[in-house]
Amino acid sequence: QVQLVESGGGLVQAGGSLRLSCAASGILVNIKTMYWYRQAPGKQRELVATIVYGEITNYADSVKGRFTISGDNAKNTVYLQMNSLKPEDTAVYFCATSHLAITYWGQGTQVTVSS
Repeated sequence: QVQLVESGGGLVQAGGSLRLSCAASGILVNIKTMYWYRQAPGKQRELVATIVYGEITNYADSVKGRFTISGDNAKNTVYLQMNSLKPEDTAVYFCATSHLAITYWGQGTQVTVSS
């Protein structure tokens, strides 16, 4: 059974940093495509960052240069390092992956950036 558990969210001032973690079980993150999404109140869920096979990364334009997605094979965990945070980054952040044609989501972690 695939499980994704996010952690690391919180309240931070604008310009600050947070690192989100997504601990996976039931799959190996280094042979999967792993995603970080976010959803702000009243808005659609948007794709923030992607990592393929633990190496190939891609980012939304809104976070490029500020966020970094990475994987730790030993811990089977994917991270999202978020620097230079802005109030508009406030959202619930989710990690996700697909396995055997099913998309799995974590429970989400709240990130709040104060101005």
